[in-house]
Amino acid sequence: MICAIVLAAGRSQRMGTQKLLLPFANSSVIARVADAFLEAAVDQVIVVVRPKSEELREAMTGRPVIFVENADLAGDMLSSVRCGLQALPSTVKTIMVSPGDQPSIEPDLIRRMMKAFTLSDRTIFVPVYKNRRGHPLMFGAQYRNELLSSYDNVGLRGLLQTHAAEVGEWPANDAAVLEDLDTPAAFRRAQFGVSPECSSVDAGRRGSDPP
Repeated sequence: MICAIVLAAGRSQRMGTQKLLLPFANSSVIARVADAFLEAAVDQVIVVVRPKSEELREAMTGRPVIFVENADLAGDMLSSVRCGLQALPSTVKTIMVSPGDQPSIEPDLIRRMMKAFTLSDRTIFVPVYKNRRGHPLMFGAQYRNELLSSYDNVGLRGLLQTHAAEVGEWPANDAAVLEDLDTPAAFRRAQFGVSPECSSVDAGRRGSDPP
């Protein structure tokens, strides 16, 4: 069983508005991300939101996703990842973690990544585009408890560093894995299909290790 955790509990402070609700390709940013995983036939999609996120829930009306709240309003990304991990079924074998602000990710990319993971002897996969690591991150369920109890103030980088020999860098053919809609300028670039690599404004937040 493959489950995806979509992180949608951020505050969008740099954007100045709820970026996940912005319109994107006849949909919204967050709906596009959820749809990509659903269309890729991921078995279960868990969306981690902040309390009182009715608008985000409404944006995904009719989609078979499971909402989980992160009540820690000051929590970092790892706190949201942990909320998602705690909600996973016991039958999960593989976990994917994705930020909710990568609306250009296509279902085919996710399908190809899942297939490559099943054929690999590595237990952690990171998509790489032109030597830059991005998302979604993919790993075996054996790391679930470790993430629930370790890597405070380090996040998923701690997992990658601790198990470096298990990390496989999957060559993505799409710069969408680097997408990062933190600012209005980044959102405009994504709308017009401008590659994230073409800008130095937002580079670096996800360029080394996710997230």
